Order: sequence, then C-alpha cells, then structure tokens
Amino acid sequence: MRVLVAGGAGYIGSVVTAALLADGHEVTVLDDLSTGHADAVPSGATLAAVSLHESAPVLADVRPEAVLHFAAKSLVGVSQQRPHEYWDTNVGGSLALLEAMRAHHCRRIVFSSTAATYGEPESVPIREDAPTRPTNTYGASKLAVDHMLTSYAVAHGFAAVSLRYFNVAGAAHGLGERHAVETHLIPIALQVAAGERETLTVYGDDYPTPDGTCIRDYVHVEDLADAHLLALPAPAAGEHRIYNLGNGTGFSVQQVVDAAREVTGHPVPVVVGERRAGDPAQLVASSDLIRAELGWAPRHTDLAGIVRDAWDVARAR
Repeated sequence: MRVLVAGGAGYIGSVVTAALLADGHEVTVLDDLSTGHADAVPSGATLAAVSLHESAPVLADVRPEAVLHFAAKSLVGVSQQRPHEYWDTNVGGSLALLEAMRAHHCRRIVFSSTAATYGEPESVPIREDAPTRPTNTYGASKLAVDHMLTSYAVAHGFAAVSLRYFNVAGAAHGLGERHAVETHLIPIALQVAAGERETLTVYGDDYPTPDGTCIRDYVHVEDLADAHLLALPAPAAGEHRIYNLGNGTGFSVQQVVDAAREVTGHPVPVVVGERRAGDPAQLVASSDLIRAELGWAPRHTDLAGIVRDAWDVARAR
C-alpha cells in the first residue's frame, strides 16, 4: 500500500514508518522538520520536507492510499501560552491535509490523538465513552480534529481511526525520543544518568497513591506501532473509530526513577518540587476496546525493559 506518514520524522512517526516499511508498504514522509529530524526518517522512505498546510502537491504526486497523521505541536504548557500556534498547526493543518486527501481520492486515515482529550477523568482506567473535557489547548486542538474526522467520515466516506494514548516510551528500530525541549519523564531521567542534567524534579510526593507520586500510563513505542498497523485497514468507509491505548497498568514517577537507576546504574538524584496545577494523581487508559475489536495487546509491559530500550538508543546516539 502507498502510505503517507505526516510527522514521520518525529519520534513516534519515524518508528511507525520503519514498521510500515518492514511490512512491505511504500512510504512517503511529510514533515516540515520543525521538531522532527531528517536523519530519523528510515532508509527506504521518501521525505517531503513541507508543512501540513502545503500537503496538497505532495498528495497529488504520491497519490497515497492511506495516511497516518502524527504531525502536531504537542507541548501542553506552550499551548496555553501560544494557543494560536496550536489551532493553526493542529487544526488548520489537519484541515488542509483532509482537504488534500479528499481532492486526491484518499479516504483512509489513522490519526494520532491523545488521552488529553479527556481532561480530568471521573474514573480510572479511562474508557472511550468517558466525557471529553480537555483542560488545555493542546488537548482541545486534538479533540477538534477527532470531531473533524467524524464529520468527514459521514460527509465524504472517510475510513478513520483515532488512537488516544498518554505517554509513549522506549525505542525501536534504533529510533528513540529526541526533543529540543524535553518534557517527558523517562528521557529526562536518562539525561540525568548521562550527565546532561544534574537532577530530576518530581512534582509532588504527597498524592493519594502508594508512594505519593503521580501514576501515569506508559506504552512502548513498538506496541504503539503495532496498533497503528492494525488500525490502518480496520474501519469501513463512513466509519470513524476511536480507541484508547494503554499498557494495562500505570507506573508511578518513583517507579520510573527506580527503573532508571536500575537500568543505568546511576543514582539519578531527585529534587521534590511543588505539585503542578491540574496534575491528577492517576491517569491510566483502558485498552479493552482495541483488544476486543482488533486483537491488539502490548508486548512490552515491563517498565525496566521500556527504560532499557530507551537507554540503549540514547547511549548509541
């Protein structure tokens, strides 16, 4: 199948591109390289270094049969400070992409959504029928695209899947996280272990959890890639499916720090800071629906193994 991967020079997009190539697909990556890296695009894929707003000529040339859409701005704090950038890229750019797909008769799409669309959950684990009340512009912009996909499925016969997940971690195909501004816990812990930072800040240790630190869901990036490949052929024309992706359990911040210490052999010094506003004690997604309908199940559920994969690629780089 001819597949266009929007955002395929980023962390998740590059791993999914590698998985698509290994599965025999013909892949073109569309990425403006604002946060992605050209050298992360796997060998065998073609790179079109343009933005979502400029996607129409690329689709006219490639004529893809399907699109996987990862391209987005994704820093929650920045989305509150500069919301116009998030509405322009995440929503305006996605609209341009969908219109280009419609013009060039491509109706199949898998969208990288987020569990941030749910906001503060009423119950955990979070199911797909939970209320969607995002608490930041990033989550709101992703939810807007989910709504857009539903309307395009109804009006234009798109076959769409939105995959919602929290924290992606680990590495696969020699590809791992590499952000100019790092906000994710596991890579920050590994930066401390590598001597790139002195300490790791834990934001609050007095939550109502077993060790007092927040609990979050971590999904291995290779398991995430598996889910995208399963989702690609799943929906019928006119159908928009939404699935949550989760590890099946949550890990606390302290457990992540302990795993980083175990894997790297470094003490990973910690500074306890104040709680961050709006940080729930526990966020874990239920994956029961995608397990039942598509047979997806995470294979990399061991926290130390997830951290070890990330550490191996970070050291190699």
